[in-house]
Amino acid sequence: MTSREQILAKVKSSQPDWRPLPPALTNVQNALSNPVEEFRTVLTNIGGAVIEVDSYEAIAAYIQQEFKDKKRIIATIPELSMMPELSGTIETGWENQDPHSYENVDLAIIGAHFGVAENAALWITEALMHQRVIPFICQQLAVVIRKTEIIPTMHEAYARIGNDEYGFGAFIAGPSKTADIEQSLVLGAHGPKSMTVFLLA
Repeated sequence: MTSREQILAKVKSSQPDWRPLPPALTNVQNALSNPVEEFRTVLTNIGGAVIEVDSYEAIAAYIQQEFKDKKRIIATIPELSMMPELSGTIETGWENQDPHSYENVDLAIIGAHFGVAENAALWITEALMHQRVIPFICQQLAVVIRKTEIIPTMHEAYARIGNDEYGFGAFIAGPSKTADIEQSLVLGAHGPKSMTVFLLA
């Protein structure tokens, strides 16, 4: 018997006893009394910003005030792209270009299907990105999500997307960060330097 066969034989003879599977994840009870507030707290703690708004007009006003110095702004949300007050601010006809052409996007504004309170992750598929690279290549990222679409846990998130059909999707939570170098926290180490989430009533 070769050494390989001896090792495999020992592994095979040392298998643990069979155990029943744990309860289905969908049976996990939600312990969060206020998912929206939990989402806000977690996102703020990981370096993101949360802005509560009651209309797309309020989002437009915030963009004009806080991002007025940005040269290239794109949006995948029709309600914003068609606003007269953002005419000339938000670029049109950008969707079907070479992905490399988006390297100079200063601000991208996209929607999310839903958010997860326990880790502030936002579920976004290619249908809302228009181009897969957009939320990862832009300098600043803004995401619009309705408060009613904030769910408590990742267990519920996976149950919700389990039967969906999509070509590409990602959970995105806050700007990237690292503290590897001299234990100094750096936000936006790769990908967007900041993330703003508009919570729409």
